[in-house]
Amino acid sequence: MKLAIVICSITCVAMILSILFFPKIRIGKISIDTYWLITLAGACILLACGGASIKAVGDALISDTAVNPVKILVLFVSMTVLSIFLDELGFFRFLASVVLKKSKTSQTKLFLLLYITVSVLTVFTSNDVIILSFTPFICYFAKNAEINPLPYLAAEFVAANTWSMALVIGNPTNIYLATASGIDFVQYLKVSIVPTVAAGLVAFLALFLLFRKKLAAPIEGEAETVVIQDKLLLWVGIVHLAACTVLLAIGSYVNIEMWIVSACAVGSLFIISGVIAIVRRQKPAAMLGCVKRAPYQLIPFVLSMFILIIALNENGVTAAIGKLLGGSLPILKYGTTSFLASNLINNIPMSVLFSSIIQSTGGVAGTGAVFATIIGSNLGALFTPIGALAGIMWSNILNKHEVKFKYIDFLKIGVVVALPTLAAALGSLWLMLAVL
Repeated sequence: MKLAIVICSITCVAMILSILFFPKIRIGKISIDTYWLITLAGACILLACGGASIKAVGDALISDTAVNPVKILVLFVSMTVLSIFLDELGFFRFLASVVLKKSKTSQTKLFLLLYITVSVLTVFTSNDVIILSFTPFICYFAKNAEINPLPYLAAEFVAANTWSMALVIGNPTNIYLATASGIDFVQYLKVSIVPTVAAGLVAFLALFLLFRKKLAAPIEGEAETVVIQDKLLLWVGIVHLAACTVLLAIGSYVNIEMWIVSACAVGSLFIISGVIAIVRRQKPAAMLGCVKRAPYQLIPFVLSMFILIIALNENGVTAAIGKLLGGSLPILKYGTTSFLASNLINNIPMSVLFSSIIQSTGGVAGTGAVFATIIGSNLGALFTPIGALAGIMWSNILNKHEVKFKYIDFLKIGVVVALPTLAAALGSLWLMLAVL
């Protein structure tokens, strides 16, 4: 037991330090994230030392169960690729430019419209893709309009990591925790919608009160005009994303697993866009962009963390934590501890760990613990930059655009926004489960 705990602890601490101090290494022109290299090394050391059973890992990777990490990764990567395809065609940038034009000279109106736009898009796409797409655009516009970018960057980040709770596809942590607990698309939506709306409204109110003075000044600059060059491919992408979302809901009634639906959607998208490129005798730029930008680093990262959790399972650590948390007040206990744990070890490792803890209780923790952990995994991103990969990516983009946003600034917003939002989400979750 001690060996597994020591190796897992060192791996998690080293991963966080790498995120804070040396997030990337460069080999020639290639840039590689360090966080997944460290977790992969930790997993390999565990296997080599006998801290985790190779047979148990192999059985988990080929098991026909919802907790199979390969299925979860296929679902997440597929849904991300569908969103990246639209981003490659300029869809999100186009919507952002429309929002900026609609707001005219009012910063308050821009703030509201941006929050609504990011919220709606996040529900049907992915918080990570939205942050990668909108953050550079906000930085450019704010610089040209000579306005403070922080209210809009905060609104974008908070909206993306709050409304990502609505659907199971909104965040990889949702996907992992829900599928591991056997919760399908429709079951998830029935419980999640009210806590998401409550959290989203409280988050917006807190943000507005925090930045209301900065939003009083008028906008001087003008928004750039963004034109979609390839409307046919755009509609192909929109139809595939919409069809995939609908089929994910229907699949829960006809016993079609979500990873199969999403994988088929991406396959169909690539075939149709490839045929269009051949007919036009053009390079399939959008498709190649998806291949280049797909989140491959999550594959070794999630698999490595899965091996670490198997080691903790086999040594009785997760069962001990589950016993410590107990079966009483699961929403409060799992919601707050998952929120805090996300900011210690990042939300994806936390989700893998807590999923195992919940399973170790043999159903005592219940549905409330699963959804409370999902809430903690999403809203944990609002407290510190370490809380989620989205926060790390967001901070890196701001550094590239020379936007000063210190760790203490993030924490200030986290205290004002994240804590009341977490309370609203957990409180409304309790009410929902009491009614259902």
